[in-house]
Amino acid sequence: MVSPQYQSLIEKDFSYIWHPFTQMQDYMLTDPLIVERGEGVMLYDVDGRAYYDSVASIWTNTLGHHHPALTDAIIRQAQKVAHSTLLGHANVPSILLAERLIQISPEGLRKVFYCDSGAEAVEIALKMAFQYWQHKGRPKKKAFVKFVEAYHGDTIGAVSVGAVDMFHAVYRDLLFPTLEVMYPYCYRCPLNKELSTCQHACLEPLRDLLAQRSDDIAALIVEPIQGSSGIITMPQGYLTQLRELCTEYDVLMIVDEVATGFGRTGQMFACDHEGVSPDLMTIGKGLTGGYLPVAATLTSDEVYEAFLAPYEDRKTFFHGHTFTGNQLGCAVAIENLNQFESLDIIEHVREMAEVARVVLARFNDLEHVGEIRQKGLFIGIELVKDKQTKEAYDWNDRIGVKVGERARELGMINRTLGPIALFIPPLIVNQQEILAMLDILYESIKWATNGETV
Repeated sequence: MVSPQYQSLIEKDFSYIWHPFTQMQDYMLTDPLIVERGEGVMLYDVDGRAYYDSVASIWTNTLGHHHPALTDAIIRQAQKVAHSTLLGHANVPSILLAERLIQISPEGLRKVFYCDSGAEAVEIALKMAFQYWQHKGRPKKKAFVKFVEAYHGDTIGAVSVGAVDMFHAVYRDLLFPTLEVMYPYCYRCPLNKELSTCQHACLEPLRDLLAQRSDDIAALIVEPIQGSSGIITMPQGYLTQLRELCTEYDVLMIVDEVATGFGRTGQMFACDHEGVSPDLMTIGKGLTGGYLPVAATLTSDEVYEAFLAPYEDRKTFFHGHTFTGNQLGCAVAIENLNQFESLDIIEHVREMAEVARVVLARFNDLEHVGEIRQKGLFIGIELVKDKQTKEAYDWNDRIGVKVGERARELGMINRTLGPIALFIPPLIVNQQEILAMLDILYESIKWATNGETV
């Protein structure tokens, strides 16, 4: 029985809103969740029912919902000024946040260019890399290297360097051409090799491409962990080798840390696991603790200085967004980083990741769990029809949909990536909450893969 409040809101929702990554015809046949408030790792619907937020509201939430320090930071800033342009002017929070970001980022990154979302940060990085080579007198260097199954956002440039056919194929005629190489998806190795003996053989096609085409290539863009294609983790040392190849062949390296940054993997940035410093790095999601849409592109002095010239030379980076460097967003991001330090969030993530790792071991006993991939609290569980052959579920099996719907029935929000079940909780999650959420996820996977219909 739904409440009158829910019924009224859902009728308006169906009438007026087009939801992202949602087949609306199916959506309007369901009873969707309407969130009213949050507290810690919990979200509450309009009728007061509680749900664990096991995907951190699409990987953004760090310190939990309704965190008093973050809320207060926004209020304090709003009492001064909510927004003023960064186009040719400055503001206090954006300056102070930029300083903090450079202090915590990989060595060599020295400048911050703000925007509103991860996809925009990628667009900026692509345009910077392209224009950099124009300014350096090498206009032939225009091409971008991307990886199979990459996802960098939904704007046209970001889709051009993406490679998830389910999302991107329909827009192919809108996109600029790119060069595509394989990603180290070790569970389904395209070369049919074993990680223990392969010596990263999947790097050889990239090495060959760079040797043949480096005069044409502006940049390589990579996710240190492929997020939206299934939490596909790189083998140790792979990112370091990518950095070495980019340096050897004079190709800019863009690392997309939108999903992996701000403690999610047990380091501030995934690059830090191997001490890799890219030429450009995109950040977002967890930057503001999941409170406001702020993202950024960080660059080296080498990239930045290529744009410095007399006004008449028109080497300005002609790019900007209305809310670039917004004071409210920057203020809450600063407080988010303050809390990271005072609460030692990175160490907490490492401890909770070990708790999760131990619990997840029992998932391997489930008949249809193919592989569990984990880096910190960034976890994907690949579900398969046949564990021995690794036969994949068909799209029409809706296996992820079933997992998500069963999880909701049991009191947890869990949005899957097709057949990949996710566990990406707020970073402040405690041991008791991890145990409760993983119990629900276990039961949801078991129920969904045993053949019951939703």
